[in-house]
Amino acid sequence: MTTVVLYAFDTMADWEYGHLVGTLAQLRGAGLPVDLIVAGDSTAEVTTLGGLTLRPEYKLSDLDPAHIDMLVLPGGETWDARHDAILGLAADRLTHEQPVAAICGATLGLARRGLLDDRHHTSNAPGFLAASGYGGTHLYEAARVVVDGALITAPGSSPLEFTREILTVTGLLSPDAAHAWHQGHATGQPEWFERLGMLLGG
Repeated sequence: MTTVVLYAFDTMADWEYGHLVGTLAQLRGAGLPVDLIVAGDSTAEVTTLGGLTLRPEYKLSDLDPAHIDMLVLPGGETWDARHDAILGLAADRLTHEQPVAAICGATLGLARRGLLDDRHHTSNAPGFLAASGYGGTHLYEAARVVVDGALITAPGSSPLEFTREILTVTGLLSPDAAHAWHQGHATGQPEWFERLGMLLGG
């Protein structure tokens, strides 16, 4: 079983994890052993940036870190402060080269914690992270997504690329299948979805 944990909090940006959540549901429906866990600082309802109400299934403190295969941190409006518990978990995971994926504002949280000081990364813009005073400005890359070891980072404009790398790093899709998935959603051309189905054995 592959377990993906999505961190939920007020102002989490819906469009940055939507492709991932939908695709994990499709893979699960196709028989792949994948579980999505939505966890927050508490199980109290949160309101997404799009105005949806969401209730986390678990508190972060209830999770067994040994059973997390991917930790996903979506963007939002509060990463310039707070989120100490999830950033602590991310720091521990990266110390042990366990996958963490951060997009948009979540990269600011990682920068504040010093977790981008020695890893190649990207974000919304260099200045967006520089305001944190972090020490990794020389490792910033102007890219749709950057993977450095266990860390995946992306700007908020790249949810497709972000999802593609999560699917690849977790092994849920092969690199070829993840590429076909990405191209299908990016171009809308049906041949990419046909190729994806073929690669999945459908």
